Amino acid sequence: MQVNIHPSWGNVLSAEFDKPYFEKLITFVKQEYAQTRCYPKGNHIFAAFDHCTYDNVKVVIIGQDPYHGPNQANGLCFSVSDGISFPPSLINIFKEIEADLGIPFPKTGNLERWADQGVLLLNATLTVRESMAGSHQNQGWEEFTDAVIQKISEDKQDVVFLLWGGFAKKKGAKIDRSRHFVLETGHPSPLSANRGLWFGNKHFSKTNGFLQQKGKPEINW
Repeated sequence: MQVNIHPSWGNVLSAEFDKPYFEKLITFVKQEYAQTRCYPKGNHIFAAFDHCTYDNVKVVIIGQDPYHGPNQANGLCFSVSDGISFPPSLINIFKEIEADLGIPFPKTGNLERWADQGVLLLNATLTVRESMAGSHQNQGWEEFTDAVIQKISEDKQDVVFLLWGGFAKKKGAKIDRSRHFVLETGHPSPLSANRGLWFGNKHFSKTNGFLQQKGKPEINW
């Protein structure tokens, strides 16, 4: 099956695209986009892979669902399009970066700048129906993104995995921790952050410290 994904990933994931679950998934997604408003835009569904090529993966951040409000989702987890106000979780991410590294709040919540440096911003489910969180779960996306995580875990070395919240921790359960650096903390959503489960995790400086130790370029957060 032809999938419009960056060639570096196409080569690595080609076996997934021919599996029955993936064909069913693509049929479902095409029907949903034809019948109702869905996010992100069709040409942004695989944006996380377009901005962060397979060879360039240094860090993986796992999210759950794309944002389901107008013009928010751009195919990268936690990221919003330019000009869109920051959702609460993203505000808390930027607050932690400011406290951890002294980097002031950016002008945009568009995290393409991270992805271009080798941060794979991977949602477990890559599409969603407008105003209906979780509406495209259990259709096959989770199986696909599990395969992505497994491939990175098995074939690469010294990748930093940032698992924020219970969902991401479950999703990252099969990562080979003898080969990679895994950091876990609470979710940056207000519900979790306000209970003391997010702030002070220092994941951003810890990530850069590890990358530096391995002779890799640090991420300019």
